[in-house]
This record gives sequence, structure tokens and C-alpha cells, in this order.
Amino acid sequence: MSATTGTRFPLAVLVKAEVMQRMRVPGFVISSIVFPTMFFALFGLPNLGRSSNGVDFGAYMMASYGAYAVMSVALVSFGVSISAERGLGWNKLLRASPMDPLAYFTAKVLMAMVLGLVSLVVLFAFAAIAGHISLPLLFWLKISGLLIVGMVPFVALGLAIGYLSSPTAAAPIANLISLPLSFGSGLFVPLQFLPAPVQHVAPYLPSYHVAELGWTLLGAGDGQGYGRHLLLVAGYAIAFIALAVVAYRRDEGKTFG
Repeated sequence: MSATTGTRFPLAVLVKAEVMQRMRVPGFVISSIVFPTMFFALFGLPNLGRSSNGVDFGAYMMASYGAYAVMSVALVSFGVSISAERGLGWNKLLRASPMDPLAYFTAKVLMAMVLGLVSLVVLFAFAAIAGHISLPLLFWLKISGLLIVGMVPFVALGLAIGYLSSPTAAAPIANLISLPLSFGSGLFVPLQFLPAPVQHVAPYLPSYHVAELGWTLLGAGDGQGYGRHLLLVAGYAIAFIALAVVAYRRDEGKTFG
């Protein structure tokens, strides 16, 4: 067996184990995979056929709940799982094992992205079947790829939550962050129907720029193009990664001295 194969196989096993672990938790499946599709059924399907600037509201809300889905998965699957493992002392066991910490974190990141893609596939399949939203295959691939890229800052933020909060506080904190961000970015209700102060705040929120990736693809964006939104997503990712590094080092210092 080559060195390359030997390196990849354990990582694949880790990712599979992480995915299966999360999928066996009913609370995670409901909150991160079922809820986005349920919200679309409640608020997207009734708006099918209505349009704004030539864009179907149903497709618009599908993109909105896609952004909510990847954000929710990143914060819950990553942040809450790390906090729970810290509470169980799993980090101490891993510290004593020969496992490379980089492999551990890489598996966590890949797990979050796999589950994010699962959530999107469920949402998009429901939108296509129940909502009869018919779009070119290239569109489905592009929006999925853009939203998965948009997960990166929230994965980093989830990591920070995981190391800054206790196991009992991690899930409420993740929800207290994701729900206001979603509402304030126009993911639950389109921005044009929200109060003016919320509309002014939205462009400063990371979730808004992730959603703009999907809205722009539909032709319903703010007209500033992918480049600016991707740049801002990258900026938030760098900021949250820095916060996660500080949180990790703080926890390591408290735990191991």
C-alpha cells in the first residue's frame, strides 16, 4: 500500500464515522436536514407562481433556505459535536492517541460539508418534486457548490462555539446565532418585506452574502456580482478562523496547561 493510499483511507474512515454519528442523532437530523425543507414547504410552496423582477418567489425561497441549511449544519454539526466531545473527555483521549489532530479537524470539516450537501439535496429534491421547480442541471450544481463554499465561515464559527461553550450551552448558542442571522439576512422573509433597519443591517451579515450567491445565480441578487460576495465570505472566514484558533488555544491551555 502506498503512502498516499495509507493516508487517505483513515481519513475516509473518520469522515464516514463522523457522518454516521451525526445522522444517528434525531435532533440533528430534524434541525439541520428536515427543518430547511419543512420551512420551504410552509413558506416557499405557497409562493410558487408569484414573481418579483422576473424571478419566481418559490425558487428564491429555495435558495434562501439552502443558505439557511448549510449555515445550520455548519454550526450544529461542527460546533455542538466538538463541545459534546470535550464534555466527554474525547479530546484528552485523542491527545494521548497517535491520531494527527489535523486529520481529526479535517474529518470534522469534511463531515460538515457532506452533511451540508445532504441537506441541500433533500431540499432541492423536494423543491423539484413538490414545487415543480425545473432548472438546468448546471444550475443545481452551481448553487450547491456556491452554498458549500459559503459554509466555510460558519464551520469556523462552529469550531469557535465548540471550544468556547459548554456541552449544554453549545446548541442554544448556535441557534441564538443562526436564527437572528437568518431573519436579519432575509432568509425567512425576503428583505423587501422586512423593516428598513433590518434591510440596512443585512449587508453586514455573513449569512446575507452566502444567500446572495444563490440569489445572484437566479438573477435576483443585489447586482454586485459573485466576486464581491465571495470576497466578503472569505473575509468572514478569516475572522472566524482566527477566533476559532484563539478558542482552541485557550481550551488547550486550560485542559493541558
